Amino acid sequence: MLNLIQNEWMKLWSKKGTWIMTILLIAAVIGLMGITKWVNNQNTTQPTDWKSNAQEQINYINEATQLDLPEMERKQNEETIKILEYRLANDIPPLAEDGRESLIINPVGVGSLVVLLTVIVAAGIVASEFSQGTIKMLLTRPVSRWKIMTSKYVTVLLFGVLLMFIGFAVTIMSAYILFPSGVGQELKWDGNAIVPVSIWGHGLYMLILSFANVIITATFAFMIGSVFRSNGMAIGLSLFIFFTGNTIVLLLSQYEIVKYLVFTHMNLTMYETDSVFVDGITMPFSLVVLAAYLVAFLVISYTVFTKRDITA
Repeated sequence: MLNLIQNEWMKLWSKKGTWIMTILLIAAVIGLMGITKWVNNQNTTQPTDWKSNAQEQINYINEATQLDLPEMERKQNEETIKILEYRLANDIPPLAEDGRESLIINPVGVGSLVVLLTVIVAAGIVASEFSQGTIKMLLTRPVSRWKIMTSKYVTVLLFGVLLMFIGFAVTIMSAYILFPSGVGQELKWDGNAIVPVSIWGHGLYMLILSFANVIITATFAFMIGSVFRSNGMAIGLSLFIFFTGNTIVLLLSQYEIVKYLVFTHMNLTMYETDSVFVDGITMPFSLVVLAAYLVAFLVISYTVFTKRDITA
């Protein structure tokens, strides 16, 4: 199996497109960081006192709690107030928005870029064998079809992991080059008390949460490419899910079925950024739903590929 994975990995990097995608990722991250720096420089307004902002937020949230809010939103508001009151009581400002720490602690944009690039590889790693006419030669090897599929799938995941860490590394380097060190401390409510958040630990954690989106979207592209043998269809459908998922969730947020749609759970970072739009879901529930879809996608991929009659 390791030899098969190594062969697939070498085949992947023998293509110019793979190197181009990697360079594009690096350029895109640097470009986004540069734009962020430029926007910060254009902002000439004087920064407001963080204590005044915190008190205004507390007052606003207290007024909002008088409304009939969903249980999930009410709980999020209570936690936010606890953190704000703790900041005021202990004179702990939030992280500066123009500081490098704010960019390192929340590198979510990297995940979105990696999804787009990994989908391209996942869509074509099986489909291209058919379009290029190399599938017969591949299957003449004395190796089980499921092992061939596994080696290709593992290669896709390894490619996604590599791009994630490249993107994060470029983010860190760009942050240190372009942005000053900021003051302040990130805080969170752990269920019992207010605790400080590690910049590096939280940044890596957000990266791991973002990778769930990469896995699901890439696996879906892998399935479509394997079943229909079409790069274009696999890429198109996968990107459609990626870009329209949040819209679909918002449209169906009042219905019970939305809890069981894959779109609802693909962005696990929502649990860290307090942007959960569906009441009644939790991180463990999201992981179970994602695992169920992941298994379904892989079962379909493996079943179709192992039982397909290769005639061309």
